[in-house]
This record gives sequence, structure tokens and C-alpha cells, in this order.
Amino acid sequence: MSIHLILGGARSGKSSFAEQKAKQFAALGASQRHYVATAIAFDDEMQLRILHHQAQRGDAWCEHEAPIALAETLAQFTRRDVVLVDCLTLWLNNVIYNHGETLDAQAIEARVTALTDALVETQATVLLVSNEVGLGVVPMGEVSRLFVDHAGWMNQAIARHADSVTLIAAGLPLALKGNL
Repeated sequence: MSIHLILGGARSGKSSFAEQKAKQFAALGASQRHYVATAIAFDDEMQLRILHHQAQRGDAWCEHEAPIALAETLAQFTRRDVVLVDCLTLWLNNVIYNHGETLDAQAIEARVTALTDALVETQATVLLVSNEVGLGVVPMGEVSRLFVDHAGWMNQAIARHADSVTLIAAGLPLALKGNL
């Protein structure tokens, strides 16, 4: 079991980096590569993005969709699996959106705790892609600030448990923790 967190901004190259690393891990043993997608196709543009990414990856990946039930999905993998989760910030957005008007910090924290617990328990090699949202300005609007706050706290919680944390900027990796 190993946990690898890959952070970066939009279009930084974090997903491509994570896919390459997953391929390398899988090549080290007779492992199955799993791609856990968290995106929801809310509109035509997002559907086209999803189809494009699926075509780019090819059929070497076993694909899973977990827009909300990410912890439950991670529980099914074994030590022979290499799992790429892309991306945590979309997952967090889905969690916040799913709670709607009943949204509160405790409900969000409970889902993040369930995720970190699942990561601690898994025997798989897991690579997690997440946006680093703390480098920009503080957004206007309560829900936007709630998202940024919880995304930062989520990344910190996962980084505490991760064997490695890598920041990607302009396609270049910078090891923050461990060595990926």
C-alpha cells in the first residue's frame, strides 16, 4: 500500500503526471490499473471532456465512476491494484453540491474523514490528483469560500497520510514529501 498525492493548478500537467506514474507502478508487478473518475457531465462541454480523456487513456484502464462514493469505491481494491483518482476537488465539489441547502461543515468533514480512513485501510497503490486552490485570491461568496477552505483542509489531511506529495507547475514536478 502506498498513497501519492499530486497537486497542481488547472492545466498544470498533474493528471498526465499521475497517469505516467500509475503506468510505472503497474509495470513493477502484475497489477491492474484502475481509473476512478469523480467528474459529473453536467453539460455537453463536460461530456466532451470526459470522452476525450477516456479516449486518450485507452483501454488499459479499468474505469470506475465515483462522483460521491469515493471512500466506498476505494474499499474494493487489493494490494495488486494501482488506482488513480482524478480528481479530489471535483469530488469535494460534488459532495458540497449534493448537500444543497443542508450543507454544513460537519457533513463535509465527515466525508473527508471517511475518505482518509479508506486511504489508510486500502492495500492498493493509490495516486490522488487534486487542485491546489490556496495560491489564489480568496473567492467572493460563502459557498466558494467554503469550498476553498475545505479543499485546503482535505489536501492537508491526505498529505499527512501520503507517502509522497508532488506539486506540478508548468508540467514540472516538485517533490514536497517523499519521492514519487
